[in-house]
Amino acid sequence: MPQLPDDLDAVAVRTWCSLALEALGRERAEIDAINVYPIADGDTGTNLYLTVESAAAAVEAVFAAHETGATTPATADAVRAMAHGALIGARGNSGTILAQLLRGMAGVLADGGDAAHLRLALTSAADAARQAVAHPVEGTVLTVAAEAAEAARGEDPDLRTVVTAAYEGARAALARTPGQLAVLGRAGVVDAGGRGLVAVLGALVETVTGQAPVRGPRTASGNAAKAPVTVDGGSVVGLPVGGTPVEGVTEGALPASAPVEGPLDCPEDGSAGPAFEVIYLLEARDEQVARLRTRLDALGDSLVVVGGDGLWHVHVHVDDAGAAVEAGVEAGRPYRIRITHFATESGHDVRVQAEPAQRAVVVVVPGDGLAGLCTEAGATTVIARPGEPPASGELVDAIRRAHAREVVLLPNDAALRHTAAAAAEQARTEGVRVALVPTRAAVQGIAALAVHEPDRGFDEDVVAMTAAAGATRYAELAVAERQSWTMAGICQAGDILGLIDGDVAVIGADVPGTARTVLDRMLAAGGELVTLVLGEDVPDALADALEEHVREGHLAVDTVVYRGGHQRAPLLIGVE
Repeated sequence: MPQLPDDLDAVAVRTWCSLALEALGRERAEIDAINVYPIADGDTGTNLYLTVESAAAAVEAVFAAHETGATTPATADAVRAMAHGALIGARGNSGTILAQLLRGMAGVLADGGDAAHLRLALTSAADAARQAVAHPVEGTVLTVAAEAAEAARGEDPDLRTVVTAAYEGARAALARTPGQLAVLGRAGVVDAGGRGLVAVLGALVETVTGQAPVRGPRTASGNAAKAPVTVDGGSVVGLPVGGTPVEGVTEGALPASAPVEGPLDCPEDGSAGPAFEVIYLLEARDEQVARLRTRLDALGDSLVVVGGDGLWHVHVHVDDAGAAVEAGVEAGRPYRIRITHFATESGHDVRVQAEPAQRAVVVVVPGDGLAGLCTEAGATTVIARPGEPPASGELVDAIRRAHAREVVLLPNDAALRHTAAAAAEQARTEGVRVALVPTRAAVQGIAALAVHEPDRGFDEDVVAMTAAAGATRYAELAVAERQSWTMAGICQAGDILGLIDGDVAVIGADVPGTARTVLDRMLAAGGELVTLVLGEDVPDALADALEEHVREGHLAVDTVVYRGGHQRAPLLIGVE
């Protein structure tokens, strides 16, 4: 039996994330089934699962940096990675709130993981989450978090006592939510977001005690259609779960997203709300975000803004989606923009879903520029930011957004092979026929997309795309961060590295010279077309110079140039 932790160190944080993901995986169907407030769209459990999946992946990345096993990460690094992963991977309103709860805890646990620090962390988390919601409502996950923190107060120095008290406080608070929020009482269910938080705290109990706590209160009584709860001291047994889960979304004029659960501060009276849900990540200064909150609050409702230190997650319901995005542009740099359109039917907000297309392509791209290019070509895109690879849940979301019976998935990164395979398998269980083309670079994905023809047979199309990708050699330029051994010799910090098919082949002093050498080596084996993808800060003059170099040294070879936007590598090269 593994040794139980005396405080929440990095290993304990890693275990907590893993157990929380397992718990939400077991319970997400039940949590989805009781998602009746304020929109019965049946995905709160799924959104919480995807949020924790991103947090767990970020913590694993920290441990991967200590591959020798001689040391473990610092606690501060682990908890900050957990919070950051949750923030960038947050799904839906409850996931966004959970991300802020984890961020509030991380700010305290970075200084220590003993019982005293955990008490402060729980209080900090509850306060941070409440402050992030423009108009908080009691009987939600906010209430459950606050009661968990209150129950953990005291002077007991034992970590296990504090964790158990917080969990039991959360369970008790969850059981009271139907009496605090009328829509829950009428449906006979507890708050779905609060139920998810109880699962996460239960995983923390198991982490520090070695024993899984008693699950509960069970809101579906073993049956997703009924939910026995106690309201105002009386028994409300066997009431049907209200609302009908809706099956999809209609994409708006701007990038659309998988549906997310409704806001914490939506009106209870069933009145029609705004037409669009807008979500995005935002890079901005604190003072700009304060003004953004005011502007978005005037534009609509259900406003939640979480984050800090220059990175924020914004969620709002508005009638003018463009104005909400423009407000983000004025505040900083919004990205991963998702817009969901609502329609009103019989007094309830529902998602409108068209017939699925026969075939679609989902492609992972390293920057905004290629995202625009692939979108114009008809693909659904997922942007992989530097240091932020997409989790399997994000790829599953993209497959759902594509809304097709058949999907070709292009991961464009060898490191995403297993993640993409997991996403494809999940989508197949949902009835989507998915083919994974193992593209290892964005230029291979461009080549595959160029030969995509949705009117031919699925297998024939996949074979053609796979062949085009396989016939494309790829390279990228990178800046060495430190002295190290490579296949091409020893590099120094600041050297420009030319990687061909994933291996360092050239070490140079500057980008233009290294790029020319890489091109010559690749074209020595032949080629008909060179693709250049320029990073955000690379001047157009470099593309002109490289195009001239190819034209002068390699007859009958064409060159195409794309702007990749904000991407990790200053230059991507493809030769086919």
